[in-house]
Amino acid sequence: MPRAVTKLALTFAAALLCGPAFAADDIKIGAIYDLTGPFAGGGSKPASIGNKIAIDMINERGGVEGHKIVGIFVDAQSKIDVAINEAERLLNEQKVDVLMGVYSSAQCVPMSAKVDAAKKFLWMNVCISSAVFKNKNLQYVFRPTIHSDQYGDASCSFIRDWAKPKLNREPKDIKVAIIHEDGPYGVGVASSSETKCKEFGMQVVHKEAYSATTTDLSAMVSKLRRAQPDVILHTGYNPDITLFLRQAKEAGLKFNALIGHGAGYSQIDKLYETFKDDVNYLLDVDPVPAQLLDAKTLKPGLGDLTAEMVKRYKAETGAAEVPPHTSMGFNNTWIFLNDVLPRAIKKYGGYDPEALRKAALDTDIPIGGTTQGYGVKFFPPGTEMAGQNERSIAVVMQFVDGKTTVVWPKEIKTADPVFPLPKGHAYAK
Repeated sequence: MPRAVTKLALTFAAALLCGPAFAADDIKIGAIYDLTGPFAGGGSKPASIGNKIAIDMINERGGVEGHKIVGIFVDAQSKIDVAINEAERLLNEQKVDVLMGVYSSAQCVPMSAKVDAAKKFLWMNVCISSAVFKNKNLQYVFRPTIHSDQYGDASCSFIRDWAKPKLNREPKDIKVAIIHEDGPYGVGVASSSETKCKEFGMQVVHKEAYSATTTDLSAMVSKLRRAQPDVILHTGYNPDITLFLRQAKEAGLKFNALIGHGAGYSQIDKLYETFKDDVNYLLDVDPVPAQLLDAKTLKPGLGDLTAEMVKRYKAETGAAEVPPHTSMGFNNTWIFLNDVLPRAIKKYGGYDPEALRKAALDTDIPIGGTTQGYGVKFFPPGTEMAGQNERSIAVVMQFVDGKTTVVWPKEIKTADPVFPLPKGHAYAK
């Protein structure tokens, strides 16, 4: 068993064995992540480690208003029913004060409805489906990270902004194919991609959904070869991305660019292990890994936080690359522990769900006020996306020769994109 999973499993086991040892004023956070199964390699495990690092650092500073934070980490096993059952067990048996984490949107959508109906507090660090909030008017569920509509906006805006400078073509002359896994995550991103790309006048020449557990995508690859897209927009997890890239190469599928949307595309070190230089110049939309930002553009002290997160993550895992999901787990936990929770205790008298709800609605962090650069202000009750952060930001990144750069938006890019794929690349037209 990998070292990171072992340590998290031991944390959970210790919590079970030592239930009565919790101090009366400890604040218990039940953190739900996929530590095994396909979602673990798609980013859930790095997110859980980032979450744990934030808790550890807070406790080393004395906790929150004198309270020690106890993280109880559980494994959703990349299964919807297990995630829901663990959430109920954490709330009803472990009596946690807050639920946190959750990688998969397929888990997030039903879990958020159940937790909100029970008037318990859920803070979501990773999952991105807009369907979690859209027209649901949730009261006790909050998400500081980006939502799926922003992925399609970012990828299509990238194409629009760089079509003329890089391809010498107008956006209306660009042919786009959209492929995606058929869960809430893939459907949400694909829908926003189609809407936004068509809004910019691009030609959507193929759109297709598939099961993330499929063992054969060759028929879809054949359709893509016939459609001859310039850019492929892909939303998937780790195993299905690996399958697609392998079968696309075997079939000789060619394109100018491939833009992924988080999940497996953000775990570039794992893709590189399998495909080596074939993953050079792949593009990815996600919240930015904190270490890629210029610390001088952020609130003083945040750069030091990021450096400490990176140091601890590398020591924990031995990894050379720190994926975006680590920043998501760390940053969003840090926001809760440093902004929401202290206010709930000091202004609203505690950390029950009602106090936490009121404190979250008071959050008002400006752009540049978090380690990932975005600000935090939640849409209020009665609005279409009540509970979602209205100041979240997605970026487009590119992997080039072992280094990840930010290539969109232009205002914060760290490099110009390599677009189209250079001659000689395995997928280049």
